[in-house]
Amino acid sequence: MSFKEFCRVMELEARAITDALARFRTDANAEASIGRALELMVERSRRGGKVMVVGLGKSGKIAAKISATLSSTGTRSVYLHPTEALHGDLGVTGPEDVVLAISQTGNTEEIVSLIPFFKKRGLGVVAITGNPRSRLAAAADVVLDSSVSEEACAHNLAPTSSTTLALVIGDALAVALMKTQGFSAEDFAKNHPGGALGRRLQLTVADLMHPLVRVAVLGQDSTMEDVLDASTRMRLGAVLITESQRLSGIITDGDIRRALKRGEAFFGLKAGEIMCSNPTTVGPETLAYDALRIMEERESQISVLPVVDPQGNALGLLRIHDLVQTF
Repeated sequence: MSFKEFCRVMELEARAITDALARFRTDANAEASIGRALELMVERSRRGGKVMVVGLGKSGKIAAKISATLSSTGTRSVYLHPTEALHGDLGVTGPEDVVLAISQTGNTEEIVSLIPFFKKRGLGVVAITGNPRSRLAAAADVVLDSSVSEEACAHNLAPTSSTTLALVIGDALAVALMKTQGFSAEDFAKNHPGGALGRRLQLTVADLMHPLVRVAVLGQDSTMEDVLDASTRMRLGAVLITESQRLSGIITDGDIRRALKRGEAFFGLKAGEIMCSNPTTVGPETLAYDALRIMEERESQISVLPVVDPQGNALGLLRIHDLVQTF
């Protein structure tokens, strides 16, 4: 019985979305309203304005989420609690802003009471409401119809289908604005520095590399005792070989193990004899994620990358361990 009710709710909410989509697609007035809403938001945004999303109760929760989606996809937005706005928070609004007001009945007193004050300040008003003949609809510049045939609540009372549809309309507006304004994946990452995408598209080699002062650095004439000592002391899995700071080569732990197969002759070798003299390198401005791909997508994978400037001077060392931890 409970499973049937679960499925019934999903079916009703899905139907609310598909019915609204059919309505938007076939009603020329609906298409024009959506176009005007987007134009108003784009125009105000380009003038430095914000989208002030307003809602109360369950609609307030939806409004807050829509505002967060707008902000993360390139449209400056703030959720404004209508009651708090009536008692001072109206000061956060500016003449270049536009209001996105959400009310299923369209007669929420706290929201309707705010409209004259929004208008006096020069704010445009877009309404998402299930009642196109409501007071909110009459006062708004643009009305988007979010009416539903019934709520998914068993008693047709609790906001369910209506709040789902309002959220979908808000998401659709946000994504349409995102595309209209040319908001890219890189722009998205800048607003999400703590997320995986943000790290992938923003972190550079310079952010993760071990600087030269913390890296084992020797010359080509260094002895194997020097190489072993430097490698053990710095514990980064490699020793950089330089000449006047210019990178000459690299000795990895693997190079040392292979050289040890020579037996006692090992200790008579010089660093220049066992180093890799043409190592793969990266610049400090290289994206860290690209550096990880360089290490992994080779025929033979490598675990360290020397970091050099355009002149070939050694700047540091990047380890795959640090990249894996980050990504």
